[in-house]
Amino acid sequence: MSGIFQLLFPFFGLIAAGFIAARIIRQPEAGLVWLNVFIVYAALPALFFKLVSNTPFDQLARLDFISVDLMATYCVFLALFAAGYFWKRNGVRESTIQAFAGSYGNIGYMGPGLALLALGEAAAVPVALIVCFENALHFIVAPMVMAVAEGGTVRKSALARQVLAKALLHPFIIATALGFAVAATGAPVPEAVDRLVDYLAQAAAPCALFAMGVTLALRPVKRVPAEIGYIVPAKLVLHPLLVYAFMMIHGGFDPVWVEAAVLLAALPTATNVFVIAQQYGIWYERASATILITTVCSAATLAVLLALIDGSVIPL
Repeated sequence: MSGIFQLLFPFFGLIAAGFIAARIIRQPEAGLVWLNVFIVYAALPALFFKLVSNTPFDQLARLDFISVDLMATYCVFLALFAAGYFWKRNGVRESTIQAFAGSYGNIGYMGPGLALLALGEAAAVPVALIVCFENALHFIVAPMVMAVAEGGTVRKSALARQVLAKALLHPFIIATALGFAVAATGAPVPEAVDRLVDYLAQAAAPCALFAMGVTLALRPVKRVPAEIGYIVPAKLVLHPLLVYAFMMIHGGFDPVWVEAAVLLAALPTATNVFVIAQQYGIWYERASATILITTVCSAATLAVLLALIDGSVIPL
């Protein structure tokens, strides 16, 4: 258990450092913009490029793996959407944000660093595939559902262009595509470029986690949603259980790939859920509360999951 603590402490310690710094220094959220730009447009893309470009190309073509992962994730999404819409009598847009809160994990900021430390370099490819494909699909699903809920006021052709541009031109996707190209062709990366990529990649996890802590501090909990009673267990328990079950039913995946998929599914709600909610002006205060609560609770649930993986309690 001490090993699990030593593994998780730096991650949640960095989040706590950002949270405390924001509480003490009390700068406006606008001051976080350039750090987020660095993370999203430089550090994390460099990390994904490095992970993918150094991987044999045949391992990158496992569409069966990413398909199983996405099916499990969207089963959780649909279950939470149904709970919000039919049980709680919320509207389509509100139910959509709630569904994302229980199925969209913090895979970009927390996933790569935690998975690589816990599982080693063998987890690099499944992590890169999950981060890129899940983010791309979330970027597509959110605006499409919101546009339908608004009554089709946006022209379908314009919506399709906006959605595809946002999904395909995202820095994570572009960096991964470049990594695929290098892995497929075997083209050498110039030493100077390789060093720059290394420097940026090393900064990805610390900067992302610190920024996450600052963000949580600057968005205080004002309204705790009633739906939190089932969203939190859905995100931290149901989601990883479903991913594990789907992976086992399909079979044929490397144990490390399964562990990586389950670990990423167990991560707390992504800060992007607040961004989506704020963009559409719906459920954003409660989305912020959900992010904070799932992040705090995940310290315990991730410790349990890592202990199960480390002790080989989970049969793979």
